[in-house]
Amino acid sequence: MEPSTKFSLGRVLFGTGTLASGVLQLVIGDFVRLVPKMPAWVPAPTLFAYLVGVALVAIGLAVLSGRMARPAASLLGVMILLDVVFLYAPGLVWNAELDRPYLRGFMWTNPLKCLALVGAAAMVAPSSGPDRPLAALVRGFTRLAPLGPALLAIFLIVCGIQHFVYSDFVTTLVPSWLPAQRFWTYFSAVALIAGGVGILVPKTFRLAATLSALMIFLWVLLLHIPRAVTEPNHANETAGVFEALALSGVALLVAGRSASRSDGEAPLHR
Repeated sequence: MEPSTKFSLGRVLFGTGTLASGVLQLVIGDFVRLVPKMPAWVPAPTLFAYLVGVALVAIGLAVLSGRMARPAASLLGVMILLDVVFLYAPGLVWNAELDRPYLRGFMWTNPLKCLALVGAAAMVAPSSGPDRPLAALVRGFTRLAPLGPALLAIFLIVCGIQHFVYSDFVTTLVPSWLPAQRFWTYFSAVALIAGGVGILVPKTFRLAATLSALMIFLWVLLLHIPRAVTEPNHANETAGVFEALALSGVALLVAGRSASRSDGEAPLHR
């Protein structure tokens, strides 16, 4: 039986990130980071942006309220999974601007991030009441729930490796008021890898996921919000706040799930 996340902090953060992303998308009339832009050949891109924005708002509200949360989370997961298959995967195989893009580490960041969000949606879906609509979609999608921890772990490990490979760039993202900026770049790299590996180890599931959630949430406060405030006209920075908020929720959802799977304790309401 899946642990209940009906009133969990993880679900609140995940739902809030989704809802806020939808609101931002409706405000600017364009796609934000949670859902990538449509290909150039898609007609009426602004219309699609508004439609998806409405969907994200409705899904976020459903996840937060617990009403229709199962089909809503399943719909979100399917939407993001389709993005991975039809928008990101082709870019890994061929990209006119890059030589062998599948070897470029940064090309994997967004698709892996999307898969981590898909895993979270799958974990939310089976734990939120017996909703009837879209029952077939829910039943099929929730089979991905056991993959949720692994999908997050892979994303964290790859991000940690990229912090080493692209350390010069990552260092520019460290707040200027922090001393020893290069140190924090490498510290974050080690923490990301340790979090991902820890999630894959049964005995450290809960601790690794919880600490990863705390780390990402601190980045929301220390990195993403200040960048969004200093660049208020840059929607991508504001979207980064909501995306990171959702990812911290993903880690807490994994922590709650892993606790019941690894040591037999009662489900944690995270």
